[in-house]
Amino acid sequence: MEGIIRIGMDTSKHVFQLHGVNESEQPILRRKLRRKEMITFFEKLPPTVVANEACGGSHHWARLLQSFGHEVKLIAPQLAKPYVKRGKNDAADAEALCEAMSRPTMRFVPVKTQEQQAALMLVGMRDRLIRARTQLANAIRGYATEFGLTAAKGMCKIEPLLERIMVDENIPELARDLFAMQAKEYDRLQDELQDIEEKLAAWHRADECSQRLRQIPGVGPIVASLLVMKTPSATLFRSGRDFAAWIGLRPKDHSTAGKVKLGIITRAGDEALRSALVVGATAMLRAVRSGRSTRVSPWLVALLKRKPPKLVAIAVANKIARIAWKMMTTGERYKAPASQESLAAA
Repeated sequence: MEGIIRIGMDTSKHVFQLHGVNESEQPILRRKLRRKEMITFFEKLPPTVVANEACGGSHHWARLLQSFGHEVKLIAPQLAKPYVKRGKNDAADAEALCEAMSRPTMRFVPVKTQEQQAALMLVGMRDRLIRARTQLANAIRGYATEFGLTAAKGMCKIEPLLERIMVDENIPELARDLFAMQAKEYDRLQDELQDIEEKLAAWHRADECSQRLRQIPGVGPIVASLLVMKTPSATLFRSGRDFAAWIGLRPKDHSTAGKVKLGIITRAGDEALRSALVVGATAMLRAVRSGRSTRVSPWLVALLKRKPPKLVAIAVANKIARIAWKMMTTGERYKAPASQESLAAA
């Protein structure tokens, strides 16, 4: 079809809604296509710009359309939503994507490669296994309490608890059989989680950027790998401040009429990455407060005296994110301060 300068495409499993405009910004394409019809349509269409919502399967379709010679721009759902005029249907969503793509200040999501998606799948499977293990451990503790058996906190206490249950003759045989089934499931989850973490460690050792990020205080192999995997491209951010804001580690801004009012952190961006950074910062603070850390920043000590530990952990996670952004954009290695300088100056 001649004259199309850009197309907004709303996707689903089997039905694809297209909205295209010409140079006069007049709609000349409004069409709903099935999966095979959509592929055939774009194969024959002259190269154009296509906007799609960054959602499940969007990176696959972006790679496919790029192989046909089209330019694909992925837009985050929250950035396209304001352009929906009224109502919620596929045609309105496709039109909103087409309109949003034309805005000069619009931000786009880089298209991921299959290798990048495989790495993210590794992280997702690890998170799922950890949740499943935690859920099962809580169930085991709950059932054991019904028979008067308790255990201290920690995953390391689950296996001793199961061993006590197996030798306790006061517990009915049916209950012991059910606990034995849970024990097998727990062992399977442990083995699968260990296998996933070994693959993640191998990925970390093979990635040069992840190895460099590992040198930052408060950053371990998991956090370093997540920073590399989850960050689309560090050069897309103008500063470390923007990068920290993208992760959601900056306060909400409610300023008006010249009055600055900051709220809680926005919690934008990827929850897993933000959580990992905060956990790493918390571990770092625990070492500082217990005296195990040999080099303590005066800035950090002063902040701990003024603010609650959880708030300080957020501030430290913000600094870690800024340092990571600098290292990812410049390719530098982490340079520990020669003296007890402020972490903020790093």
